[in-house]
Amino acid sequence: MSTGVDFATAVKQEAAYLRLVHPTPDDIPSCFRLMELAMGCHGIRSQVKSWYRHGESSRCAHKHDDFKFCLSMKWMESDQRYDAWINRRAEWWAKRRLDKSSEDVWAIRTEPRKAFPRPVTDEEIRQVLENTEETLM
Repeated sequence: MSTGVDFATAVKQEAAYLRLVHPTPDDIPSCFRLMELAMGCHGIRSQVKSWYRHGESSRCAHKHDDFKFCLSMKWMESDQRYDAWINRRAEWWAKRRLDKSSEDVWAIRTEPRKAFPRPVTDEEIRQVLENTEETLM
């Protein structure tokens, strides 16, 4: 959803948030966990969910990219790896936040539309049931 914030500001905001959520280098996912997520993306559960929600198979490239990125960071010190992971995720979240969204298309209604059907009253239901019983007898 467009928020009127530029990309650099959004990245800084996301990085600050991620540092709160993941305060230490031990809180970032391991390469093994990222490999599990990448392989799990091809599983039957993930595929069925994707077909149900989007009408197409899962797109797993970003999970494979995360795994490859993790492998490329293995030579770094723990703090460098933490900063690199935070920056990568912050950029990903910033792109997602600033990109187009269904919220840009759909307006939230605060009241029903004018042509919206009115609620059916209990009295109307009773009348229909009585008429139905009379016609069945």
